[in-house]
Amino acid sequence: MARDSSPLVYSTDGSHQRMCSVCGHSPCTCGSAAEIMPGQTVLRVRLDKKGRGGKAVTVVFDLPPRPDYFATLLKQLKAHCGAGGALKDGCIEIQGDQRDKVQGYLERLGFKVRRAGG
Repeated sequence: MARDSSPLVYSTDGSHQRMCSVCGHSPCTCGSAAEIMPGQTVLRVRLDKKGRGGKAVTVVFDLPPRPDYFATLLKQLKAHCGAGGALKDGCIEIQGDQRDKVQGYLERLGFKVRRAGG
């Protein structure tokens, strides 16, 4: 069984407050402080119906670990598509089959977008 390099059990020095909320390490090892470069970032878009009662959801995945940036992007995508959506498990979900609109909008922002899943 693999063990974490610093399994925190109990702390009174406040070091647990400096831990990264994404990767759980102090100092952060996930690169979340790095700036998002749209021209160098490849995002994947797919249509998903599993576990949703047959309803279609457009999912943007393979996102870099920057939840604050992608929360803002989610708000822009929802307004552009005229649909609801959420940021779940590091993926952006937009209600309905919005693949063409989402792909076009992300490409206008400079992201490289790939279709996944047919």
